[in-house]
Amino acid sequence: MARLALIIFVISLCTPFSTIGVEDTVLVGDPVAGQAKSEVCAACHGADGNSITPMWPKIAGMSQAYLYKQLLEYQKGPQGLRNNPTMYAIVAPLSQQDLADLAAYFAQQEMTPGMAQQDKVALGQKIYRGGNLLTGVPACAACHDATGKGNYLANFPRLGSQNSEYIADQLHQFANKTRMNPMMNDIAAKLTDEEIQAVASYVAGLH
Repeated sequence: MARLALIIFVISLCTPFSTIGVEDTVLVGDPVAGQAKSEVCAACHGADGNSITPMWPKIAGMSQAYLYKQLLEYQKGPQGLRNNPTMYAIVAPLSQQDLADLAAYFAQQEMTPGMAQQDKVALGQKIYRGGNLLTGVPACAACHDATGKGNYLANFPRLGSQNSEYIADQLHQFANKTRMNPMMNDIAAKLTDEEIQAVASYVAGLH
């Protein structure tokens, strides 16, 4: 099964139209149609998905399935795992096909490299690669890869080159459970603010 999943994944990367299966929905995302629909996204995320505003995420080059799943959660509003009034207002009127097309377009873009703050690299690298045994924090690399590229098959997102302020904000949201994910809620709650800032800065420089 694992080999079959890998073959399907590789094929999807080689075709301009990619099938997404999330929550029992199977759609074909059209990146050309997605680009035509992406104007509303550009104000915050940039025309190619590379936001220059530190608090907003870069979405270029993220996994297509991950992007689609996040858009679905935003579309659920308060009932979703990502309750954000701004995003809800934008995606609420869109069809699932629109979301699949947007995900396909941004997944084909290339994320611009980020940069870590040198004074945070040592602690950030320690947490990212080895965790913190004393507080029960696992290594981030176990799920998000040593180079920060994520795990597409498991739908774990890319962190490398992401805006550090955005990463820090999301870790704080996981810690206080304003963003829900049982595994990340538990991990983030065990991180100190210093560790959050350090690991967020460190992953920004991974590419």
